Amino acid sequence: MITDHPFRRLGVVLASVLFFALSVPLAPAQQPGKEYALIYGTVWGPDNRPVAGVPIKIRPAERKKPVWNQVSDHSGEFAQRVPAGKAEYLVWANIKHAKGEQPPQTTVQITYDERVDISLRLTAAQMPRK
Repeated sequence: MITDHPFRRLGVVLASVLFFALSVPLAPAQQPGKEYALIYGTVWGPDNRPVAGVPIKIRPAERKKPVWNQVSDHSGEFAQRVPAGKAEYLVWANIKHAKGEQPPQTTVQITYDERVDISLRLTAAQMPRK
């Protein structure tokens, strides 16, 4: 008869952890030559609640056209990886707005491989129609 020895359970647990650790690939931030920065944003409505489904455009400041497109998720959040290093980006909500009015936008300064958190605030007139 085989008894359940405490060291046997410990061995099974350690073997499971080792197997899992070896089977998971390295995260992109840990891979050499794959450094990036992260622009992480939240879209807020006039009632200070997050707004889902808002199209987001992102471009380097020196370019005229957007390079990346995102859509805010159910929590009003979006994230975009950009190259690490000193750069400036323009982030805006791609929504209808009154003539002469700017859409909600912000400028983001990236210096290294960092995360920068931003917010975009919509007015009542800019809220997406359901």
